[in-house]
Amino acid sequence: MPLNPNDSHKPDEFTGKQCRLYLAPIRGITDWVYRTHFSQHFSGFDLAVAPFIATVPSKRFTMTLLKDVLPEKNVHLEVIPQLLGKTSEDFIRMAHRLFDLGYSTVNWNLGCPYPMVARKGRGSGLLPYPEKVQAFLDAVIPAIPNRLSIKTRLGRENPEDIHRLMDVFNQFPLTQLIVHPRTGIQMYTGKADREMFKWCYQNSRHPIVYNGDIVDTKSFSEVRELFPEVHAWMIGRGALVDPFLPAAITRRETIDATNRVIILKRFHDRLLDAYAPLFSGPTHLADRMKAHWQYWSQSFQGGEKIRKRICKTRHIDAYMHVVDVLFAQGLQWKTEI
Repeated sequence: MPLNPNDSHKPDEFTGKQCRLYLAPIRGITDWVYRTHFSQHFSGFDLAVAPFIATVPSKRFTMTLLKDVLPEKNVHLEVIPQLLGKTSEDFIRMAHRLFDLGYSTVNWNLGCPYPMVARKGRGSGLLPYPEKVQAFLDAVIPAIPNRLSIKTRLGRENPEDIHRLMDVFNQFPLTQLIVHPRTGIQMYTGKADREMFKWCYQNSRHPIVYNGDIVDTKSFSEVRELFPEVHAWMIGRGALVDPFLPAAITRRETIDATNRVIILKRFHDRLLDAYAPLFSGPTHLADRMKAHWQYWSQSFQGGEKIRKRICKTRHIDAYMHVVDVLFAQGLQWKTEI
């Protein structure tokens, strides 16, 4: 379906703000609980793309699948739901459900790198097949009331896949194209390919968002200098490690190391309290909190020892004891991440 400038799905223009930051979707981490309490303790993000919701046939659909994006749970930070799927009928049905909840935009996940997803022809597993991507978009875009954005990688194995994919993307009225310039098989190793992102920016007909390896203010300044006409940036792991990073980028806020530790402790405690009634047992609760320390530990001196000490705990009581002791002993924030 060719791009029609008069189509109701005509891409949005950016608001004019020179730096918009998006929280990346990270499954098992950036759920509604995390997003809510993050926005109450830290600043800098303009919106979040929620972790993907896998599309399912109608007979398997329940509203529980949409629990992470229910409007009453997402009042503090603007959210765009993300759908993962390859079957247009299932995607269309779920997009309508999301529209009924008030979501005028949905995001299609074309970047998930995990083998269990890719082997099923979803996420980055679709990237070697631009003809399938085109058939999907041909069916979906006229049939959904929402606008559509896409989050993609360069390819599954071959970064050159993006050349054929861009020809497809440019035919459709997407609101945005979020590009993580790695292949799927790279996962999160190696460096994001800035030269390939430059090619994407130069050849995309849509507003484009940069995603990849923004881990501190220095790395942000580097990509901002390389791509001065890009006005939207997605940050994932960098903000999970250092939640003060978005504010440092957008507001140039500087918080001393001691206060950073105090604020992070408050954030930790609120998360723990909010997660407690949502998990079926103390082991599951401890596991969820330990997942956050895989990132937080990197902000502290001796971070690897901290991570190992916390991850050895098996029960929430042992977890809480270790964490309390660590904070009482005086964790030291790194000056540079």
